[in-house]
Amino acid sequence: MKVQSYLMFNGRCDEALEFYSSKLGAKVKDLMRFKDNPDPMSAEGCGDGAGATISPDKVMHASFQIGETELMASDGMATGQPKFEGISLALTAPTEAEARRLFDALSDGGQVQMPMTKTFFSPAFGMVADRFGVSWMVLAD
Repeated sequence: MKVQSYLMFNGRCDEALEFYSSKLGAKVKDLMRFKDNPDPMSAEGCGDGAGATISPDKVMHASFQIGETELMASDGMATGQPKFEGISLALTAPTEAEARRLFDALSDGGQVQMPMTKTFFSPAFGMVADRFGVSWMVLAD
């Protein structure tokens, strides 16, 4: 059995993949746009339920790797601002300096929820919601 995170960026998936590539060294492994679907959907199947159709250039499915972890992503219904609640991605860096670098990178355009600080379980720990609203807990090993 395997559990993986699947992030829905509501129309901002390309932007998110570029951000994670430049800030975290993410590598896109697979990317399929709605227009590349080998089993074309009807207009209703590619809609948001309210009659609007999703652009064929939006990301239907992507997988990308950050370090040893594979994540999946999509534009979903491309309805606007992504909303991530009740979940955080934990990012463990091998050194305190690397943890601080990654924290600062994710903070670019985001919101610091807890500044990077020393804790009883890590020499450097902080929490940040990146520019897409994805919550990250960054710590040094």
